[in-house]
Amino acid sequence: MAAGRGAYVWRFDSGRICLDLVATGPAGGTPRAREQLEGPARLADWLTAARLVPPDTALTSLDATWLTRFRELRADVERLMATQLALREASVDPDSVQPSGTDDGYALERVNSLAAQAPPGPRAVRGEGGALVRTLSAAPDCAGLLAVVARDAVDLLTDPVARAALRRCAGGACHRLYLDTSRGGRRRWCSGEVCGNRERVARHRRRTAAGDAGPTAGGAPSDHSVEEIRPRVE
Repeated sequence: MAAGRGAYVWRFDSGRICLDLVATGPAGGTPRAREQLEGPARLADWLTAARLVPPDTALTSLDATWLTRFRELRADVERLMATQLALREASVDPDSVQPSGTDDGYALERVNSLAAQAPPGPRAVRGEGGALVRTLSAAPDCAGLLAVVARDAVDLLTDPVARAALRRCAGGACHRLYLDTSRGGRRRWCSGEVCGNRERVARHRRRTAAGDAGPTAGGAPSDHSVEEIRPRVE
């Protein structure tokens, strides 16, 4: 799923909002990735596109401090998720690890602290035409919105099923995190339309290049070459 305003389109296809936040960083995903949360205005746009706040919510207090704190949470979530993948690769039970006193331990403490804050309370109100629309019970603050993302990270890290579905994109130049909820758990890419299509195009080009390589090592024409020079039979 993609969402956004103007020329830039945000991607929300990881399966969890905490992983979508990780993907906004310069180390968070696609080829030639750059910092996507470049300033307070971009953070405000992401918060709206991610539906953490309703459309047209006035984020009057959003400033550079918000930006710093969201980037810090992003780095902590990325570190914790990378650790989960490394433990699985090493066949280590994540529940047996005691990260206290390590970088992972400090990251976990910070995420837990943010998750303990109160998130914004939602309200249903009548909009134009009488339809119910979502709003917030009070003006959202930075701590409350950080809590939404931090709680999502805690839920993922403590849910064995969700944790087992955590993947990193197999695309050659991509390392986005996502949850594989496909049947059989065989999803390889963060997005079939993006990295999957890129890999299929690259595979086709390799096959084409191999077919056009000309004579084989023994000096004889390849099967492809023979087929091309064979006279046409009516």
